[in-house]
Amino acid sequence: MRSAPLLLPLLLLAGLAAAQTTAPVTGRVTDAQARPLSFTTAVLLHLPDSTVAASLATTEQGSYTFASVQPGTYCVKALLISYRPARSAAFVVAAGRPVTVPTLRLAAASTALREVMVTGLPPRLEQHADRTVINVARLNTAGTNALEVLQQAPGIRLDKDENIVYRGSTGINVLIDGKLTYMSGEVLKNYLKSLPASAISQIELLPNPPASMDAAGTAGVLNIRLKRNQLPGLSGTFNVGGGYGRFEKSWAGTNLAYNAGKVRLFARLDGGRYNSFNRLTMRRIIRDTVFNQENYWRPLTYTGNYAAGADVALNARHSLSLGLRGSGDQTTALSTANSVTTDAAGRFVERRQLFNPQDEHGAPRALNLNYRWTIDSTGRELSADADYVRYTSAKEQQFRNLAFAWENAGPGQDVGQLRSANSSGTTIRAAKIDYVHPFAGTQWRAETGAKTSRVSSRSAIQFDQLAGSRWRLDTLRTNSFQYDEHISAGYVSLSTTLGKLELKGGLRGELTQSKGNSPTTGQRVERRYFQLFPSAFAAYKINDNNQLSASVSRRITRPSYQDLNPFLHYTDFYTAHQGNPFLAPSLSQSLVASYIHKDFQVLSLSYLRETNAVNEVVTQDDQTKVSTTMPRNLGRATTLTLSSGGHTTLTKWWGMDNEISGSYNVVTTELEDRHVRLARFGGSASSNHTFTLPRQYQLLVGGYYNSPSVQGLFYTRSAGLLNLGLKKQLWAEKASLSLRLSDVFATNRFRSDLRYNNVNQTCTNQWESRRLTLTFACKLGSGKTRNQRNAGSQEEEGRVGR
Repeated sequence: MRSAPLLLPLLLLAGLAAAQTTAPVTGRVTDAQARPLSFTTAVLLHLPDSTVAASLATTEQGSYTFASVQPGTYCVKALLISYRPARSAAFVVAAGRPVTVPTLRLAAASTALREVMVTGLPPRLEQHADRTVINVARLNTAGTNALEVLQQAPGIRLDKDENIVYRGSTGINVLIDGKLTYMSGEVLKNYLKSLPASAISQIELLPNPPASMDAAGTAGVLNIRLKRNQLPGLSGTFNVGGGYGRFEKSWAGTNLAYNAGKVRLFARLDGGRYNSFNRLTMRRIIRDTVFNQENYWRPLTYTGNYAAGADVALNARHSLSLGLRGSGDQTTALSTANSVTTDAAGRFVERRQLFNPQDEHGAPRALNLNYRWTIDSTGRELSADADYVRYTSAKEQQFRNLAFAWENAGPGQDVGQLRSANSSGTTIRAAKIDYVHPFAGTQWRAETGAKTSRVSSRSAIQFDQLAGSRWRLDTLRTNSFQYDEHISAGYVSLSTTLGKLELKGGLRGELTQSKGNSPTTGQRVERRYFQLFPSAFAAYKINDNNQLSASVSRRITRPSYQDLNPFLHYTDFYTAHQGNPFLAPSLSQSLVASYIHKDFQVLSLSYLRETNAVNEVVTQDDQTKVSTTMPRNLGRATTLTLSSGGHTTLTKWWGMDNEISGSYNVVTTELEDRHVRLARFGGSASSNHTFTLPRQYQLLVGGYYNSPSVQGLFYTRSAGLLNLGLKKQLWAEKASLSLRLSDVFATNRFRSDLRYNNVNQTCTNQWESRRLTLTFACKLGSGKTRNQRNAGSQEEEGRVGR
């Protein structure tokens, strides 16, 4: 790894701290039971006149750090709605001598907060030194799901199969509340589609996560934070809505919590019925033959998404959390494919038509147990997690192929009928332990931990062929696949604050042992490898409004279980998709450097270099005219991005969030003994405006544009959309009615070209992107609030797919 050039920004930042005359002030805020209070306002007051020197919000662990405080006498005051304020004793700050303030404990206020009005709202986009945060509450998300909301995050795109692309790569790890979803491929997409946007609080993008997180995700980590009700007693939210694009759809859901002293119970249930479509048009040129194909998919899907759990404070220092989440989906679809073949002069040669009824269902579910021990008031903490995850899915299909000798002929000739039944099940067991140790009297902090996980995946597919009036087993297409994996990991990290400079470095090691076996074909692949993953981070606070930061990391993306599965799936008579059990993991080197003014990211530079990146590769048989898509390791993919963006408040009633970026993508690899190189400059821009109108109306106008770019071996064309939304607050802001028109001009579609070796292909993928939706949401509760304790943020990689 050539890490020396990447560390230069860190060394330059370190030199800026040589002559500091300030000192950091740190501390923690908890409730009466010593549970940390996140998002509490900590105010640094200069004495004796109590002028405000600085203020900030505490972290999820209830801690705060004022990085560079001038010498003098101060105190800290903590404020949180529904809690009585608390104030520390006076203390003296001397140059270069860190101060640790004794823990502030807030007592709950018993008065109902019926007249409190919140006038300040967080911006849509927040830029921090190590991450970008999108506050979903500032969006009009009526009728949208989690996958659609992710497209509004900077740097996020979807490819033609709706896989998430970040920083030009599909190697991104998706977490829910700091925990890995354990999912990828179709399972992850279906889960995100079943998760309504109304359940999401924030989306966090971390291009270079710390060593405490799994090394999986060559492009970084995407963390989806869900809403948690904080009212005492029984409280929650309820929403119901409907929409229409080309077809109708409807949904409803509720999010409930019951807080009773040291015990908090919560449950969420969402469901919906979605009727939609997808149209893929493709033009392929094979020597002197032209194929024009149109595949039309019309699914009717019923989805359900649930979560339940309990947080229990055993005493002032020990807590236990139990959580269950899952989803279920049932899809019935009719897929048709029509392929017309012509010669170079445009004369008709042949037409093929496929009727492909489908019926599929899936049921992912996960159970998590978390234990946390706050050892003492200095911040020493021990936490442990155990996870059990189970995914099952099944899919049945029929294939009826017809051939037409003339373009407008009558009933076609039956040229073969097949049927298939595919089932899969994956079990994941994981456990991890983490320990945090601040060094007393210093600003140094150490973290260490270990983790182990075991995966067992079993899949089977059976094909039958119609012979006369009887179905016979098709032994050439029938297959089974078994995959087992064991990962052992450990890490250590060290962080400190030196005046205005914050530093953190870590090293993670992971040992992977895997075995893939197809008893039907005899394919057997075993791997054993150990990798080290260093990471480093630095942030220099010039003053309260300006900050420089830089981070570097080395990461890995292991192939999804779906990609490793060698099963052959048919899209139409001339198109197929097959897995690849010989896929190797991809590795990346990443650098991100940025300059932030307040919450605005004035400039950010991102460099990502992947080796063995897994991407779809199309191989073409010029004799049979069949194109087969298979995931393969490419040689090297490099993405360099320069971006700028953030929130701007133009007036009291007009807020604006803008983001613009330019990138250069290069992919080089060897395919079938030929050198292939793709390179292109690209760019994207987004602008979202929020207008606060009289009578508690809110108007939202926004959209984005993506220029042509390179994704894997695809040259993608431009795409963009415009969204309009109107929101009305009702019943003293206890309810709201939201109207949204998505993709007003129906311009959001995926268009691409493939040009390498003997492959010459152009495709356009269109879906029901233009929709009008109406949603009603209301709050349930007593009107009193209290803070809830967040469960520990743990991770487990997820590569499950169908």
